[in-house]
Amino acid sequence: MQSFSDTLGEVFRAIMANKLRSFLTMFGIAWGVGSLLVLVGLGEGFRSGQHRQLAHLGNDLVMMWNGTIPALANQHTGMRPYKLTLGDAAALKTAPELRAVTVELSRSDLYEVSQWANTSSKVIGVQPNYNGVRFIPLLSGRFIDDQDLAQSRRVAVLGSKASRLLFNGRPVLGERITINGAAFTVVGQVDKISRGNNEYDDQKVYVPVTTMQELFPLKGDNIPADSLTSIQYQPAIKGDATAATAAVHRVIAERHGFDPALKDAFDEWDTIDEEKMIGAIFTAMDMFLGGVGIVTLCLGAVGIINIMLVSVTERTPEIGLRKALGATRNSILAQFFWEGLLLTGVSGLIGIAASGGLMWVLQELLTGKMPGWDPPRLVPWSAALALGSLVLSGVAAGLYPASKAAQLDPVEALRRD
Repeated sequence: MQSFSDTLGEVFRAIMANKLRSFLTMFGIAWGVGSLLVLVGLGEGFRSGQHRQLAHLGNDLVMMWNGTIPALANQHTGMRPYKLTLGDAAALKTAPELRAVTVELSRSDLYEVSQWANTSSKVIGVQPNYNGVRFIPLLSGRFIDDQDLAQSRRVAVLGSKASRLLFNGRPVLGERITINGAAFTVVGQVDKISRGNNEYDDQKVYVPVTTMQELFPLKGDNIPADSLTSIQYQPAIKGDATAATAAVHRVIAERHGFDPALKDAFDEWDTIDEEKMIGAIFTAMDMFLGGVGIVTLCLGAVGIINIMLVSVTERTPEIGLRKALGATRNSILAQFFWEGLLLTGVSGLIGIAASGGLMWVLQELLTGKMPGWDPPRLVPWSAALALGSLVLSGVAAGLYPASKAAQLDPVEALRRD
């Protein structure tokens, strides 16, 4: 009885006897596997990059800005503007559909001066819970607190680029800056938020919203004293802002005298819906790319079956001689089965290793370089899918030609010499 090592030896000799054909067959399978993993990895890179981009704003976040009320639904003539206020935010904080509400009052036309430099950053009036709703990682010091808000203190928290522009690497805590001539004490410094070359979020200066309203209110006629730029909130139900948005619309419409059904009256951005939409797009992309990869692997399996059938035809006299010398049907079956499985398995592992190596290089070179996109990474489910498909392809590529070879009559096989 032929041992397994003898069978493998015959398999390797058969593969080496047709080096070019074996190489081209294995290259096709390796290319298909590598393409599947890289394409799915690219899709996952876009998905994780967009998720990271939204996470830098905050989790479960809905932003609302000042809007205009149309005279009639879906008409953009005779629109009446309205401003969000601290009173609106206070009313929203009592709504059970919301778990957190915070505010912004921002201006970009103010000038900040230190004893070393000056700049024009975006100054934002905020409440103490702002860094709980938004992603504001502190590097040193503290954020705005309740006493700052209640006493309208002139304190400031600097973004990473704002502190670099104003102090150029020098210590910032306890230092003084002026904003349009008004003196502020720096009490905190924010770590870097932005990715790549877009440093907009890092050039912000945070002050108490009450101080901002006192010193730098919004400009214009008939604007309430407690006007804001934005109200931002998180829904009580994580990952679902439907009930929260309806409650906010109802409160704001009631306080500003219009029908909450007028959707055009609200200027808002729901990051939850945005992330769901992005997730659905990339899930569909992954399914499409995975399907393309599986089809590629199936075509590779068909190619291996064809090559193995050609090999059976070429080696018919050899098979006849072996059977005449006592080789069993199972030994012939095993040789051609393992040859097909080995060609498929080794080429698939080469494809996985090559694509994994390529994606590792891209991770090293491009991580953090392109905002909104992460380099492709090896996705476990796609590697498992590729391996599963390869096993099935290898079995299919080995069994059919092997059964054809094993069924040959030794006398008829020898006559074909």
